[in-house]
Amino acid sequence: MNMDIAVQLLKAMGHSGTVPSAILPADIPKALARLKAAVESNTTKSAPAMDDDEQEDPKEIPVSLRQRAFPLVDLLTRAAAKGAEVMWTRQN
Repeated sequence: MNMDIAVQLLKAMGHSGTVPSAILPADIPKALARLKAAVESNTTKSAPAMDDDEQEDPKEIPVSLRQRAFPLVDLLTRAAAKGAEVMWTRQN
């Protein structure tokens, strides 16, 4: 995932966007609610336009924030149900 998108999703949860970091089980429900609200408010907006130089394939279909957030929403939902923390790092 593009690091800018990942940080955008972390900030939408109310997190600072710091990588690496974690979120404690007690904080997950609030973070999940904030992320869902951010995704809902973004549903009418299209994906950010890319410069021609940034596009690898001009026929590529933009991915919505809702689609990008889905795995994170699922992860947070499962972590909340299990009372588990969620940690993330930068992957090379």
